[in-house]
Amino acid sequence: MTPFSLVYPLHVLAALVWVGGMFFAWMVLRPAAVKALDGPGRLTLWVEVFQGFFRWVWGAVILLPVTGVGMLHLQHIGFETAPKYVQVMMGLYVVMTALFIRVQGLMLPELRTAVEAKDWPAGAAVLGRIRKVVGFNLLVGVLLVAIAAARPSF
Repeated sequence: MTPFSLVYPLHVLAALVWVGGMFFAWMVLRPAAVKALDGPGRLTLWVEVFQGFFRWVWGAVILLPVTGVGMLHLQHIGFETAPKYVQVMMGLYVVMTALFIRVQGLMLPELRTAVEAKDWPAGAAVLGRIRKVVGFNLLVGVLLVAIAAARPSF
């Protein structure tokens, strides 16, 4: 077993947790929560879901660049000589991370404050904004995974 064969699966699993978690939240959990819960219950659920999921996302945020840079070094490649698709993936990672930090650092505290104050209209407005950012981040993540899977030479 080579070092690369240990690092690569960790890299893929970190991406799977992050992008797969957003896919599940957007495509499965959100529609189910809308059907099953009233507004206050739904907002309370999302505060808890984000808190738990974001712990895992932080793990991915840390693990992805560590394993990504590790794979470059294991192949004796530097940033400047990395294939274009790898450079694009690094850029998309930065975009995804910035969007995640925006949601966790700015929007989630606003949602938590609204829920604690039982200000359901304000909470619903924040959750709507979070949904849009997460939806965009999911699209970026799916694009990133598609690039990784295709490994284009552009």
